[in-house]
Amino acid sequence: MASIRKLVYDKSKPLVFPGVYDAITARIAQKAGFEAMFQTGYGTSAALLGMPDYGFIGSTETIDNARRICKSVSVPVIVDADTGYGNPLSVWKLVNELEAVGASGIFLEDQKWPKRCGHMSGKEVIPKEEYSEKLRAALDARKSKDFIVVARTDSRATEGLDAAIKRGLRYKDIGADAIFIEAPKSIDEMKKIGKAIDAPLVANMIEGGATPLLPSSRLHKMGFNLILYPLSVLYANTFATLQILKQLKKSGTTSKIKDRLVNFDQFNEIVELSKFKKMEHRYTTKL
Repeated sequence: MASIRKLVYDKSKPLVFPGVYDAITARIAQKAGFEAMFQTGYGTSAALLGMPDYGFIGSTETIDNARRICKSVSVPVIVDADTGYGNPLSVWKLVNELEAVGASGIFLEDQKWPKRCGHMSGKEVIPKEEYSEKLRAALDARKSKDFIVVARTDSRATEGLDAAIKRGLRYKDIGADAIFIEAPKSIDEMKKIGKAIDAPLVANMIEGGATPLLPSSRLHKMGFNLILYPLSVLYANTFATLQILKQLKKSGTTSKIKDRLVNFDQFNEIVELSKFKKMEHRYTTKL
């Protein structure tokens, strides 16, 4: 497995990585050639509960999902750990458990619980001193220095951009491996973040979200080297599912749009059926 720390600190090129929410989306992302991926809390809440990213999932769902996703791929998986689901000791425990199931890092945010998606209204943040305690606990908990901790602040929406940048600088000084200022509202704001914080920076590209969608090359020039597309897979799969089910309901067949689906053999190739057939043959008793 590639070193996530090496990928994060390589500022020569942007690291573009998608959000995944279950083992099959992770397997597809790896097949598409991505060097790393992100377990999205938004997608986890949607896939496991059919509910919005509104504080409904906890540490149990996050860890169990990470276990399945990390076992399904051989590239680094960074996990959305939300607020850490409690106090600094809860964060310490969470990092230990996520590292044990194979995660390569976390995003830890400074929202007040129950949190909500960073591009939704009504967010609140905890005092920076309180978050700093959680961040230190996360950094102390990791057993491997290759496990990265991304410090996320949602304070742009509640305290303004300058205050968010100050928080980002504080979190960097504490030792966060990367800084994520969530939901800047303009290109000018993004440029200001890139100039103000000399650290690996996350740009969060959400289709229909608060932040302008920009090419990774342009974001990289602005100072962002971690380009996250957390919901593209979820939104694409939702769109495709709606289309196929509407057609099936309308006509009683999928024959008219079968060119929009992978076929039986193509899907079996993604889930490595041939590998397991060979294993089955190997362990078959020969009389």
